[in-house]
Amino acid sequence: MVCGWRYVVVCGWRPQVWASVEALSAQRRELTDPLGIAEELLAAVADGPAPLAQVVTAARYPALGRAHLLHLLWRRRLGTDLARPLGDRALVWAGRAGGCSL
Repeated sequence: MVCGWRYVVVCGWRPQVWASVEALSAQRRELTDPLGIAEELLAAVADGPAPLAQVVTAARYPALGRAHLLHLLWRRRLGTDLARPLGDRALVWAGRAGGCSL
């Protein structure tokens, strides 16, 4: 402590954080949803956090569900802990209402 202040030196992110942000940023652009997959994914976490693989399989079309899930994470309509690897066992939960308009 210097002058009563606490500080931390950060010299880089954990490798899985970079990989996760890169995967999420791939889905940052607008995404149409004529099949209503986003609502299926949001409903899958309505009662609380669930593993990513379980949320994806809640969609009628899991391959599309995974892309939509990553998009919803980027838009903050869903949340996850980026300190952990973003894989099938990562917990996913409902994000803040309204999401983000990045």
